[in-house]
Parts: sequence; structure tokens; C-alpha cells
Amino acid sequence: MLKKDVKTKIVKDLGINAKDTGSADVQIGLLSEEMDALVAHLKDHPKDLHSKRGLIGMVVKRKKLLSYLQKEDDKRYKEVIKKIGLKK
Repeated sequence: MLKKDVKTKIVKDLGINAKDTGSADVQIGLLSEEMDALVAHLKDHPKDLHSKRGLIGMVVKRKKLLSYLQKEDDKRYKEVIKKIGLKK
């Protein structure tokens, strides 16, 4: 679970306006941040299979959002990847 200040920073960086939480850009950023936190948790607790399953679901959801964004607007797709630091 991300803290409020982290979420607002991501929305401010990737969103169209301050209240934009539904665009694909913001959703990808929030998912990436949650995944980073979950990976750190799984390093400490490798047998936590429920969290691992949740992480796999997040990876799939982010991949779908990225492919949608690439199909709709390639320029925004490249900007999001650059800001988040993905290796696409």
C-alpha cells in the first residue's frame, strides 16, 4: 500500500492534471511503485506465495496498460517508460 504523498507525487509527475488518477500513464506509475515495494517485501519473505501471486497480477495488468498506451499514443508511451525507468 502506497502512502498518500507518494501517490500524489506520481499523479503530479505523470498525470494530465492534479486530479487525474484514471489515465493509463498514472495507473502504470502507481503499479510500478507498488511492484517495487512488493519485490522488496518478497526479498525478506520469499515464502509469501499470496503476495507473489498479487505481484504476478500487477505485472500482467501493467503489461496490458503499456500495450494499450503504445497502441493509442506512442509518444506518451515513450515518455512514461522514460520517466519510470523501464527497459522497453
